[in-house]
Amino acid sequence: MEKDDARLKPISSGTVLDHLPAGTALKILKILNLQKPENAVTVAINTESKSGKEGKKDLVFIEGRILNKQEYDKIGLIAEGSTVNIIKDKKVKKKIKVELPEKASGLFECLNPKCISNHEGLPTKFSLKKDPLRAKCFYCEKIMNEQDIFKAIK
Repeated sequence: MEKDDARLKPISSGTVLDHLPAGTALKILKILNLQKPENAVTVAINTESKSGKEGKKDLVFIEGRILNKQEYDKIGLIAEGSTVNIIKDKKVKKKIKVELPEKASGLFECLNPKCISNHEGLPTKFSLKKDPLRAKCFYCEKIMNEQDIFKAIK
């Protein structure tokens, strides 16, 4: 990138999601509910990695908002291995490597209409496995695949 080729403006405070697998940024916007007008968000899709080692990647800049643990876990469902950078005063104050959680509580709904979590107001609980991504409901033992999980994210 040449000096005058400024595609992305750094944020002064908030969160930057970096090293997202190419094509996942729009899913991240949806699961974090960032399409609202009050969120200042910049997205880069299929951009070159600075190091060149990763090939293409996505980036999400969220101005003025720090994500919480539950939101990191949601990102981990879609973009394991990505990086969350906490920005304050235009500097990276903290970097967090996003991992797939072993268990998910309250992140998504069980797709089994007969599951007790859908009738009794209980928080959903799942054990998670990767390669390929699967979730098993703690209550009814329904197995959900990656597409099911994405559809069911709250």
